[in-house]
Amino acid sequence: MKFEYVEQAKKYLLDKMGSEPEIAVIMGSGLSALDEILSGPQRIHYVSIPYFPVPKVAGHRGQVVYGKIGNRQIVVLEGRVHYYEGNTMAEVTFCTRVIGRLGTKILILTNASGAINPNFARGDLMIITDHINLVGANPLTGPNEDRWGPRFVDQTQVYDPELRLKLKAAGEYCGIHMCEGVYAAMPGPTYETPAEIRFLRTIGADAVGMSTVPEAIVGKHMGMRVAGLSMLANVAAGILGKPIDHSEVLELATQMNADLGTLLQRFFDTHGS
Repeated sequence: MKFEYVEQAKKYLLDKMGSEPEIAVIMGSGLSALDEILSGPQRIHYVSIPYFPVPKVAGHRGQVVYGKIGNRQIVVLEGRVHYYEGNTMAEVTFCTRVIGRLGTKILILTNASGAINPNFARGDLMIITDHINLVGANPLTGPNEDRWGPRFVDQTQVYDPELRLKLKAAGEYCGIHMCEGVYAAMPGPTYETPAEIRFLRTIGADAVGMSTVPEAIVGKHMGMRVAGLSMLANVAAGILGKPIDHSEVLELATQMNADLGTLLQRFFDTHGS
């Protein structure tokens, strides 16, 4: 990934927004929860932004939405590209690089995922406490760009403890049922086999999906504070003994938009207080 490409995309967005966003949110499958809570939202399709990769998977709108909540500038990326689409890790994390270069301080990553922990259920919101990278690639492989971050990045606390506490408090205030756990990233595009789910449970995973981890690594590399939220849109393979249907995953993720929007609005309202 060329530094200059990221800079061109950053300049384009910054010219449109007029000021650096304090918080950025990358939305996962079927999720578009922030449109209605932003003041004066403006939209830019990914195809208009220099070098921006465009999602081709159902449930990813592929547009940047920006506006304000109170006096905070918020930028939302509705949709992401995935490694399983044939993209490189540089392409998967391009948007995250741009977010970092915009001067964003906080990056919130969301996804639709499968519940592995038997105490979790479809429809729960899970705050990510840690991750397991089983994608088979790392976005920091290759020459390091020192203008983005250091060669070796500590992964002790990828998901900021203070942000996790604030998200949990926001959920409690709003009466939203939430849980906390470890997210495992698999390459996809197939859903996991029952044997793979048993393996993931054995190594400590509570939920599984096909995204988020590369972006979290890059966000940390660029010095942003990272938080992650998983919408548990299905129960992982072998637990209920029934097939997983992507249309059902999208349907439930869409239904969960209201809870996600309520949670994030409370988080934005109280952040910094």
